[in-house]
Amino acid sequence: MITITHSIITGIVQGLSEFLPISSSAHIVFATSIYKILTGANFSVINAEETFFDIMLHLGTLIAVLVYFRKMILDIIVEFFKAVKNRNFSDEYAKLGLYILIGTMFTVIIAYPLKDVCEKLVYSPQIVSVLLIGTGIILFLSEYVSKNFQAKTDKMNLKKSIIMGLAQGLAVFPGFSRSGLTIASGLFSGLDRLTATKFSFLLTIPIILGTSILYPILEINTAELTQFNWINISIGTGVSAVVGYLCIKYFLIFVSKFSLKIFAYYCLIAGIVLTVFFNFAA
Repeated sequence: MITITHSIITGIVQGLSEFLPISSSAHIVFATSIYKILTGANFSVINAEETFFDIMLHLGTLIAVLVYFRKMILDIIVEFFKAVKNRNFSDEYAKLGLYILIGTMFTVIIAYPLKDVCEKLVYSPQIVSVLLIGTGIILFLSEYVSKNFQAKTDKMNLKKSIIMGLAQGLAVFPGFSRSGLTIASGLFSGLDRLTATKFSFLLTIPIILGTSILYPILEINTAELTQFNWINISIGTGVSAVVGYLCIKYFLIFVSKFSLKIFAYYCLIAGIVLTVFFNFAA
């Protein structure tokens, strides 16, 4: 059963960690596992309500993206359909819409075959902790390569969208930060930090929207849905949306001025500490 305390805590965690390059999936696993340890529950068991709640938390952060980028998203949709009708993708917003779709396609190509394997990792916070360390290393490398070997640009293209889409697909592994891997891949391919971050956030929209619609239809029966604690699930979703919106706003300001090294250090330290903790707690 999802309690109100669990709901609020995980809503805050999701709202922060979805957009910061520190892996929201890892932090949801950590928060849930630690909460279960403290309350005496079996943290190696994940029920249907908890899985659905995780999806709703992601839906909350999707709402944050849609609200924050509402004008840009509307321009992308309008110009994209104009381009389809006129068979002319010269407009920058139309091209951006095309890049988002292509990036999403490559995300699915990578993520879908790995889905079942990665879902089982939520039972193994030790492995998730190690993957979080991997996120930290990738962030360090991307900043080093971007600073020393890349001429930075704010122009997206087809190649960059494919690379970032593939990176997002690998983030199906909990512990690999979705925003961390996509922003890092953007830096590796020559994008400036702000452009890579904005495209990373926009690239979440089709994936989260698709998962939010398809998972309940394919994986959860109606009888289970009626037994869920919808009040607490709704509270967590709302908290995730509000915190996520604020996180987008201030993180974009941050990346326009500072490097991602602080998040790399965080991932490394948190990953090491939690690897040791869960090895003793398991």
